[in-house]
Amino acid sequence: MSSQLVHNVFFTLKDPSPANIAALIAASHKYLPHHEGIAYYSAGTLCEDLRREVNDLEFHVGLHIAFKDRAAHDVYQVSSLHNQFIGECKGLWAKVRVFDSYTSQGS
Repeated sequence: MSSQLVHNVFFTLKDPSPANIAALIAASHKYLPHHEGIAYYSAGTLCEDLRREVNDLEFHVGLHIAFKDRAAHDVYQVSSLHNQFIGECKGLWAKVRVFDSYTSQGS
């Protein structure tokens, strides 16, 4: 049995205005959840009221996609919709951090 691949992306914006944050999330919803092989998709804002010592607060928008397997992730990475998202939004980004991991569910 293969593991899911979870693709977490954290965007720090050049100008984190509410309009820019909303535009990035809207573009995420427009271009990214429609790929075959996605088991879970979400995008949203930093939870600013959680300020524990371990919380990383250096981002404005988080993207979370769980793919059924590595092959689905690899197809997503080169897809035209993913490339359209990048082309439309990369001007908003000051920094992008990607955290990919294989996951499995415990019993």
